[in-house]
Amino acid sequence: MAEDTTTPTPAPTASRPARSGGRRDNRREQGPQEPKQFEELVINIDRVSRVVKGGRRFRFKALVVVGDRKTKVGIGVSKGADVQAAIAKATDVAKKHMVTIAMSGDTIPHDAEVRFSGAQVMIKPAAPGTGIIAGGVVRSIIGVTGIPKLLTKSLGSTNKVNIAYATIEALKSVVPKDEWLNAPKKSATPKKPAAKSAETKEAAKPVAKSATKKAAKPAAKKEAK
Repeated sequence: MAEDTTTPTPAPTASRPARSGGRRDNRREQGPQEPKQFEELVINIDRVSRVVKGGRRFRFKALVVVGDRKTKVGIGVSKGADVQAAIAKATDVAKKHMVTIAMSGDTIPHDAEVRFSGAQVMIKPAAPGTGIIAGGVVRSIIGVTGIPKLLTKSLGSTNKVNIAYATIEALKSVVPKDEWLNAPKKSATPKKPAAKSAETKEAAKPVAKSATKKAAKPAAKKEAK
């Protein structure tokens, strides 16, 4: 008996439908995002606790710096139930307390030294090609200000919050050259003296002479008598 050598034909499979849309397609369809006006940078996050009746209550404290890389910068400290809430609150506080930095070319016009609580920060103008000489919290703050050349020194306390506030106060205390006491004044056009009217000239001279002559004659007559 001959064996059947015919192979069974495979059952037709349903064609896989083409994927319409999807995660990758949505990413491609998205347009270019607008550049942010401010650059946000998280400097430090701490977990803080508070003793209440039922035990301890844990929260998070965030230190955030915000700058536009031009002349504005601000810092904010806030607490929240979670990290994201603390960062969002600190960012809003930083945007509400922005300060403008006085610039002289690519650096600051003069040096400044500020002490805030236990922290002490000193900033100095730098020569061309120096760059930013700073470290830690001070470098993070100077990085978002847009100042390309600056010398800094942090003294005293190592508390990050105090150092951040001292740095902001030092940048805020810088005075532009136009407002210095011995700054050269702008040359103003001299005003011409107002021409005296002809009536005032005529009324001043003759009246004075006639009055003195009349007063002198009666005195001379009395002495002769």
